[in-house]
Amino acid sequence: MANRIVVENVNAGYGAVRVLHDVSLTVEAGETVVLLGTNGNGKSTLMKCIAGLLQPESGAIYMEADGERIDLAGKTPEEIVNLGIAMVPEGRRLFPKLTVTENLQLGAYRSGARGKIAQNLAFCFEAFPALAERRRQLAGSMSGGEQQMVAVARALMSSPSILLVDEPSVGLAPILVSRMIAKIKELKDERRMTVLMAEQNFNQAIKIADRGYIIVHGEIAFEGESAEALKNNELVKQYYLGA
Repeated sequence: MANRIVVENVNAGYGAVRVLHDVSLTVEAGETVVLLGTNGNGKSTLMKCIAGLLQPESGAIYMEADGERIDLAGKTPEEIVNLGIAMVPEGRRLFPKLTVTENLQLGAYRSGARGKIAQNLAFCFEAFPALAERRRQLAGSMSGGEQQMVAVARALMSSPSILLVDEPSVGLAPILVSRMIAKIKELKDERRMTVLMAEQNFNQAIKIADRGYIIVHGEIAFEGESAEALKNNELVKQYYLGA
């Protein structure tokens, strides 16, 4: 069952540099929400805070599962993964000298997924046939598009209910971006996940978004209650559509 993520008034940064300023957003169960922003506006910083890779200075981050609130701030990345939250990081972050299969098996490290390794491997190879053909290939020798497939499949190996996807379009040709975004939607629908995707490619992200937020200089500048509301927003026209 998909779960809900809530971020309330989060401030975060690196050392003396404040990146996020009172950021709040909500991802309801079963939604696909996009966090839009150009480079350097804080998208990845927020994703790292949710995943436990960066601890916020203040504010609250929590998930709600079966009516129970579970605070994420202060938890380790391992604890957060064990709660059913998986992240596809920017830049993919694969183990280049391990094979495709070995990379995917590492994604099933959490206890809740170890009993489903064979089942999840079969699902991932069905979802990404190119990986099935290259299962023994070293990840570092693959193309950018193939590596992105491995990164998404590795996250799915943990049997997540919530999927965080950080900049899936980075380094990919336009046609591959379109295919990857469409595949994320397909997998989300099939597995009934909740998805938060940080992306700067508005035209592709909007294709699968239920709604979204625009982040500018570390602050939420606009919350769109629908994909249509995002399309018609002046910030989107200014930053993405050249209006």
